[in-house]
Amino acid sequence: MPPGAGSVIVVVATDAPLLPGQCKALARRVTLGLARTGTTGSHFSGDLFLAFSTANPSALTSTFPENDGSAPYESMRFVPWGRMDPFYGAVVESVEEAVLNVLTGAEPMTGRAGHHVPALPLDRVTELLAARGAVS
Repeated sequence: MPPGAGSVIVVVATDAPLLPGQCKALARRVTLGLARTGTTGSHFSGDLFLAFSTANPSALTSTFPENDGSAPYESMRFVPWGRMDPFYGAVVESVEEAVLNVLTGAEPMTGRAGHHVPALPLDRVTELLAARGAVS
């Protein structure tokens, strides 16, 4: 497998009342969080980003219309498009944090055919960050 041929799957879940298009907009922000960690992706990566909202569980029921005198319209609450920026920022920050958690929590492992992957040397990372003034 060529270098960088791994894939990333990110699922963004929220209880904020969002429309399907707004969830799609959140999923598009995942790449910004990944980029903050230094990845650029590759031709061979099969990345998949999904976003969904658990709000409005009874909206958009798509039931067959009844002639029972019930209201002909459904209603649903959603965040106005002009107020989506905090949600975009939250996606970027949470994806970045998730990647950093995986990198710093990983342990060395040996897989099939003796392929060995070392853990990230956290003491060296701390030393490099301190040298740049990023940590004290």
